[in-house]
Amino acid sequence: MSKKLNETIGAVEYDGLIVDHVPVADAVTVKLAASNGVLKRGTIVTGTAGDELAPLAAAIEDTNATYILTDDTDTGTGEAVVATAYRTGHFARGKLITGSEYTLTAADEETLRRSGILLDDALTY
Repeated sequence: MSKKLNETIGAVEYDGLIVDHVPVADAVTVKLAASNGVLKRGTIVTGTAGDELAPLAAAIEDTNATYILTDDTDTGTGEAVVATAYRTGHFARGKLITGSEYTLTAADEETLRRSGILLDDALTY
């Protein structure tokens, strides 16, 4: 059997979510609350550490744990879902997703910065 040595086997497309490698985009597992539908990569999820997290729908509280989802995740199964999320990193502000049409405020961004999540305006090519 012969193989083509110039054949493309896989490809990675840049989606613009991560802006820089400093601070490191540290991924961890989180438990997401059920019945939130499909949550897209880049969705900000928050809640009490150790409990089920939900998409950001109001101002971020300093006492809450806040993460950014690494992958699309379906939470419509009726049970809590374990997913991976970034707890630190440098992300494009325009690529982040919040729940319930909530818009990030300057206070939210400051809270994210204190927890190791930096936001920046990035150009889309």
